[in-house]
Amino acid sequence: MSWAFLRDLLSGVNKYSTRIGRIWVAVVFIFRLLVYVVAAENIWKYEHDEFECNIKQPGCENVCFDHFFPVSHIRLWALQLIMVSTPSLLVVFHVAYRENREQQHNQKLYKSPGEIDGGLLCTYLISLILKTGFEVVFLILFYKLYNGFKVPRLVKCDMRPCPNTVDCYLSKPTEKMIFLYFLVATSCLCIVLNLSELSYLICKYSMKCYLKRYIKKRQ
Repeated sequence: MSWAFLRDLLSGVNKYSTRIGRIWVAVVFIFRLLVYVVAAENIWKYEHDEFECNIKQPGCENVCFDHFFPVSHIRLWALQLIMVSTPSLLVVFHVAYRENREQQHNQKLYKSPGEIDGGLLCTYLISLILKTGFEVVFLILFYKLYNGFKVPRLVKCDMRPCPNTVDCYLSKPTEKMIFLYFLVATSCLCIVLNLSELSYLICKYSMKCYLKRYIKKRQ
C-alpha cells in the first residue's frame, strides 16, 4: 500500500497549523505512519496463515479466526490513520478556495490565505472535532471487536464446522500486544493534542473578540 498521498497531505496541513497542530502532524507521521509502514505491517502480514488450531477439520481454522478477529488489527489501524487524517483536507481545500478567489478577483482579499480567521477558523475547528471524534470511535471499535486492548495467546473455539471445542493459538502475541498498546497510547495522545488545540483556538479568538468589543466601548 502506498502512503505517499497521506504523507503529502500531512505536509500540506503542517503549513496552516498552529504549533500544537504541528506537534499532532509530527506524532501522526513519525509515531503512527512510519511505525505502521516500517514495523507493524510486517508483524501482522501472515497472521491468518500462522493462526493454528489443534484440529485439522476443514474450515474450522477459518471460521474460528473470523469469529475472534472479524477485522485485522493492522487493517483497522490503516483505516483509522486514513480517517483521522482526512478532515485535514477541509483546511487545505478552504485555503485553496481563498487563493483561487484572490486570483479570480486579481486583488488581495485576505491578509494571508492560510491565516486561521473567519471562515477558515470554523473549518479548522470542524476538522479538529471530526479528528477527535474518529479517534474516539476507533478506540471504542478496537475495544468492542477484540474484547479489550489485548491479544490472547490462546482462544477456545466451538464454532461449526469444528466438531468440538478446540484450542487455537496466535503467533507472536506479545509482540502484537506491544504494538496494540502503542497504537492506543498514540491515539490517546492525538486526542489530547486535538482537544488542547481546540481549547487554545476557542480561548484565543474569544479573547480577541472581547478585546475588540472592549476597545470599541472605550472609544
